[in-house]
Amino acid sequence: MLLTLTDLSAEPLQSQIIRQIRASILAGELEAGASLPSIRALATEQRVSVITVQRAYESLEREGLIHSRRGKGFFVSELRNQEKKEMARQRLEENIGPHIMSALSEGMRIQDIRAVVDSVLKHNGAKQGVTK
Repeated sequence: MLLTLTDLSAEPLQSQIIRQIRASILAGELEAGASLPSIRALATEQRVSVITVQRAYESLEREGLIHSRRGKGFFVSELRNQEKKEMARQRLEENIGPHIMSALSEGMRIQDIRAVVDSVLKHNGAKQGVTK
């Protein structure tokens, strides 16, 4: 499994694992039924503790993105496209909401916030080859 983890980030390793696996599932890169590496194998591969991977998997399991089968391992859960979109929308709202509230409390107008969001989308969409 290809993950890019770094000790230099302010984001904890467990959160990096969760975020990257979640993104792969929601983007369709990891399909329903796909097996994930065992906790020990991923810990060894990524040079992190078994507890870090175990907690990441538990979090993903609570979100319904993965499930375990006793004696078999962890697998990507079956999610309809609409469920994936809704999960991604909720994550965006959770992450962007506090920033928008902060901007509003600092006196920014809604149209100015929208302009900033549009600019970020345009800039990042161009990087990823997305036009709309």
